[in-house]
Amino acid sequence: MIKELYKEGYTQNRELSWLHFDNRCLNEAKDKTVPYIERLKFVEIYTSNLTEFFMVRVGSLYDMNKASVTKVDNKSGLSPKGQLNAIYPAAKRGLKKRDEIYADLRRKMFRAGIEDIGMEDLEKNEAKYLRKYFRREVSPLLAPQIVDIHHPFPNLQVGMIYIAAVLKYAKKSVFAFVPVPKTLPAIISLPHKNRVRFVHTEDMIMSYASEIFPDAEISEILKITVARSAYVDADDEVFADILDYRKKMLRVLKERRKMNVTMLTFSKKPSDHLKKYLQSNLGITNREVFVCSVPMNLKYVYSLPSLLSDDMKKTMTYPSYEPKLSASLNYSRKLFPQIQKKDVLLSYPYESMEPFLQLLKESAADPNVVSIKITIYRLASHARLVDYLCLAAENGKEVDVLIELKARFDEQNNIDYSERLEDAGCNVIYGFEKYKVHSKICLITKVEKGNTSHVALLSTGNFNENTARLYTDLSYLTSRKEIIDDAIAFFQNMAIGKLDGEYSSLLVAPVSLKSTILDLMDQEIAKGENGYIFAKVNSITDEEIIVKLKEASCAGVKVELLVRGICCIVPGVKDKTENIEIRQIVGRYLEHSRIYIFGKGDEEKMYIASADFMTRNTERRVEIACPVLDKACIARIHRIIDLYKADNTKVRILFPTGRYHKITDAEVPVTAQELMMEMTAESKQSLPPAAIVQRPEATVFDTTFKAKKKKKKK
Repeated sequence: MIKELYKEGYTQNRELSWLHFDNRCLNEAKDKTVPYIERLKFVEIYTSNLTEFFMVRVGSLYDMNKASVTKVDNKSGLSPKGQLNAIYPAAKRGLKKRDEIYADLRRKMFRAGIEDIGMEDLEKNEAKYLRKYFRREVSPLLAPQIVDIHHPFPNLQVGMIYIAAVLKYAKKSVFAFVPVPKTLPAIISLPHKNRVRFVHTEDMIMSYASEIFPDAEISEILKITVARSAYVDADDEVFADILDYRKKMLRVLKERRKMNVTMLTFSKKPSDHLKKYLQSNLGITNREVFVCSVPMNLKYVYSLPSLLSDDMKKTMTYPSYEPKLSASLNYSRKLFPQIQKKDVLLSYPYESMEPFLQLLKESAADPNVVSIKITIYRLASHARLVDYLCLAAENGKEVDVLIELKARFDEQNNIDYSERLEDAGCNVIYGFEKYKVHSKICLITKVEKGNTSHVALLSTGNFNENTARLYTDLSYLTSRKEIIDDAIAFFQNMAIGKLDGEYSSLLVAPVSLKSTILDLMDQEIAKGENGYIFAKVNSITDEEIIVKLKEASCAGVKVELLVRGICCIVPGVKDKTENIEIRQIVGRYLEHSRIYIFGKGDEEKMYIASADFMTRNTERRVEIACPVLDKACIARIHRIIDLYKADNTKVRILFPTGRYHKITDAEVPVTAQELMMEMTAESKQSLPPAAIVQRPEATVFDTTFKAKKKKKKK
């Protein structure tokens, strides 16, 4: 490890690199080739990304700065205080740009027939309609609160919009807050025959403040939101006395609600009186105060298409695309034996996740399947995958689920699923102290006529049915012995808490993934100009990997990197990173797949992985990189990579300055994601009709299981 890496001149700060990425998302909202509603979605993505950034990354720096930590970032030389001093002004510039883009989009959409109006612009019949709606549907849900000696200052929650007001009564002046209920829709569509018109619920509630506080004079009123540090570690000593891990995570979620405020946002410029009052109660300074003009709840954009006619949808949204069923499988036959004969690669979202779900459904009903083992990090809010795992357990199969309760912002969802899985009879474990289990692997075992067989799925993305339609990921289905043997060993090691297990084929963090990647890079460095390294990842922050990439460049190795987000290495620096090219793609789908390639031709080694080149992935998580061994699958991944390299529309090139630049001299526009949608072969078959899978006749194991369940109920 280089002690003062930032002095080498080819690295940049992680947090500022992340802000560059978020700004890249915002720039999509200005792209004239993107339909209006899709552009509006990028404004929302930028905003939600920034909020999470202030909760997680800024929250961590805030805590370090408060504790007077002086250690500098090795990639930029900045202390926690120095990073915060750079982040806040950059974020304020970004939000100002966002507000301008939003205002321009709002005007354009208004002219195109989507009228986002203020309460002051209501027509007479609309005002009458809203008054009735407010009194009937909204007012009963409101919980207004004044602050005085009997009513303490409220604990303002992340994700909640508050109407903040200064009220004057006959003898006193008080502050008041009205939370906007999350159960209400973000916008209210106004009845109109020929136009799409709506108001924002948050604005409507604020406009009826005189009805909410009938005896007061309202001297000031606006909307506010807060972001709080989410940097709470379940493994901290403060939680050591809680032995049940689910209870520990519930305590963590509770603690998160009262962490330091890192961001206070006003909907307009507040009076000094109100601003100082909130700053005093929240323990913040002017640095943490933001003033923004966009609606506080931008998620309304996802409901807009439901208000549009079919003709408007065609011009306002992306053309609809339905993920294809993989043409590699015959859906009129069982999938397990097909995967035993050949490897299958699924490419989301161009191909559907349905084959994997169908495999689980078949396995749940197959009397010869004896076990299903799986790791879970993030799931859809309504996951059929969980339905099939529960069904398998209820059908007497051994179902082992390693579910990560520390998946940030999905903790409650995973806690709820873990309870449901346990109730169905699954064996549920929760990962490890200090290590998150981020790997994506499933192993299904069948015993038929005394013969045991297996199939495994290894993926770059979560087993999430919703994000599989939005994120680009790869899933590899195989029965190859070397991978199956390692998959068996992996689940056995996880069950006994053994993190340093040995594997012959899979690269598993924290034990062998990073060391093997560095060794493979060394092999390419030894080849000099004949060496080749390719990596498609979401982020690069790991210092050892960064240094090794620089060594490869200096040795003449061609290094091609496709990095969606944070990138702490800078290419093109003379005598250091001249042979490194770094590209970024932001488009309709979120680029999420991880692919590593070392060497070319017969010497090539290709992996798909759950891990980015980040220290948290390589050293502090349980991750898996799986070798792709089937020639057809390898060739297909190369075709995907070739499309990425050919993109000249959504791609940006990272320059030595740390800034991304657009390709401006492209004669024929090429968009990789659009081409993949066009080129993905569609199976001419369809899935078997959905049906309730009946329990098979009770086996000895099944009877024993039912007896245990009955005993448990007693």
